[in-house]
Amino acid sequence: MSKNNDITFEQESFNTIPASPPGFKSGFVGIIGRPNVGKSTLMNDLVGQKIAITSPVAQTTRNRLRGILTTPEAQIIFVDTPGIHKPHHELGNVLVKNAQIAIHSVDVLLFMVDCSVDLGGGDRYIADLLKEIKIPIILGLNKADQQAEDDLFLDNSYRALATDHNWTVAKFSALTEDGLESLQQSLIQNLEPGPYYYPPDLVTDQPERFIMSELIREQILLLTREEVPHSVAIGIERVQEEDTITRVWATVFVERPSQKGIIIGKGGTMLKEIGTAARQQMQKLIDGKVYLELFVKVQPKWRQSRTRLAELGYRVEE
Repeated sequence: MSKNNDITFEQESFNTIPASPPGFKSGFVGIIGRPNVGKSTLMNDLVGQKIAITSPVAQTTRNRLRGILTTPEAQIIFVDTPGIHKPHHELGNVLVKNAQIAIHSVDVLLFMVDCSVDLGGGDRYIADLLKEIKIPIILGLNKADQQAEDDLFLDNSYRALATDHNWTVAKFSALTEDGLESLQQSLIQNLEPGPYYYPPDLVTDQPERFIMSELIREQILLLTREEVPHSVAIGIERVQEEDTITRVWATVFVERPSQKGIIIGKGGTMLKEIGTAARQQMQKLIDGKVYLELFVKVQPKWRQSRTRLAELGYRVEE
């Protein structure tokens, strides 16, 4: 079990779920949008802890990841989804299907857009997917800090889209956190009265091993060339917990030998840099010392294989 007990979900923690007070609200909020509009950054901000990886690379999020925010008046379970895009391989099909499933399995939707750029075809495509959705939808205008102060045209185009669909609008910056308090209150207002679904001190229901693998993948996204990130998957082979240290062995899967060479680097320098950075993030995760050993293995066309995708944890969710 983690030394930082509030980060991972344990079955016995259900015994600590209290009864909710009168007027308490709860529910599931789906965060959807095109790739790289800041969905994971926003969820990390709102739950107050890093549980989802972020990078400048599009399609960073691959799994539906739940983050839990509990306030005195409500418990919001955020469902961060992969960016909706045109898939080019079986992995892409799985990611988009999971995002679309999430649309139909939550109580409120936060449709995030990048308001520092023009309303595009990708945003309109998602808007069309939401036409028949009967739950409350909030159009979240993110990256307000990157928008010119006098650029009302961008705002008006998004607000017109919201008006056409009878959506509420919230403008904010996940990077600077401006406007997040107002967004949070808007989300709570759209929830129905309900119980605690999780213990109040829990911030995610994902197992620790999953988050460890994502922290390794994040460093690969940040440190390697563009040709590598989308071809990478991480398998946590073993975790051994001792009194003073947690030892982790993980395999980095790539599709081509050239990618293996890039990740290892000259004399192993890149792999060492990735491992050092990931280990530091893991130590924050578990609040303790971590030993991390990484291996790199070529697995040709793993993104096209349904069997291999399932083995690596990528499957269409129910």
